[in-house]
Amino acid sequence: MYLIDNLHPAPATPCVATIGFFDGVHRGHQYLIRQVQAEAQRRGIDTCVVTFAEHPRRTLAADFQPRLLTTLDEKLGQLAANGVDRCCVLRFDREMAALDAHSFMEQYLRNRLHTEALIVGYDHRFGAGREEGFAHYARYGRQLGIDVERARPFEAAGVTVSSSATRRFLEAGNVEMAALCLGRPYGLSGTVAHGHEVGRTLGFPTANVVPATADKIVPAGGVYAARCTTGGQCYDAMVNIGTRPTFEGDGRLSLEAHLFGFAGDLYGHTIRVDFVARLREERRFASPDELRRQLETDAREAQTRLRSCGK
Repeated sequence: MYLIDNLHPAPATPCVATIGFFDGVHRGHQYLIRQVQAEAQRRGIDTCVVTFAEHPRRTLAADFQPRLLTTLDEKLGQLAANGVDRCCVLRFDREMAALDAHSFMEQYLRNRLHTEALIVGYDHRFGAGREEGFAHYARYGRQLGIDVERARPFEAAGVTVSSSATRRFLEAGNVEMAALCLGRPYGLSGTVAHGHEVGRTLGFPTANVVPATADKIVPAGGVYAARCTTGGQCYDAMVNIGTRPTFEGDGRLSLEAHLFGFAGDLYGHTIRVDFVARLREERRFASPDELRRQLETDAREAQTRLRSCGK
């Protein structure tokens, strides 16, 4: 995939483009990309996804805290994996925020990217204040020599797949439905840091994972079956997200992963956690022994769930 940014200009040849933040590059986005690819193939030209390095709302509201499904690098990786030919990554600033849709289409889509056709997401709006809609884009396209079409939405299990729907599933701990929306398990990457090391005393040593960015969503508290990748190796795992209510603590949220079959030191290592299924909510136990017995049950269930869904 050819990356277009301030250092790398767009090729002079035409393209079929679409525009959006593309957080998650979920199955709805993938369906949109396939529609762009079909039109590009019909015309014999490249596809181009226009996206943004940071969430546009961060420019408009300094205190806005994104709850992202993908980092920029993850998003670009998914776009490339879905066969996009070109990706233009824009820096959304106040000058760009002030552009109406016509000006944006003229300056960026036509003049910079040589867009021949634009496929607009079924519910996507762009331009200052997002006040204009598809009818405006189609009219501006006729003025600018850009064919504008509206994409069809994608549904799975009766849900119209979107980034906001996927976030809601994760916030509820429903990682299975989030995976159905994404077309893959939801994952977080981070660094292993020293924690309270209580799990070791219970026979379940854990890696205390500090997420690489505060911008990505951490699923709801609870115990999960997961797969953890570190040092090029993938391990079945069970993961606890929560505040350790059985023990006296500071109430801060932690993400602790027990890797089945792993023996070694992970401190300072990078690890990726892909969530497969939620086993139960986090809860307080009367004693460490009661918690240990529950962890033994959790471990058996996690391994069963992971075997049933394959690698």
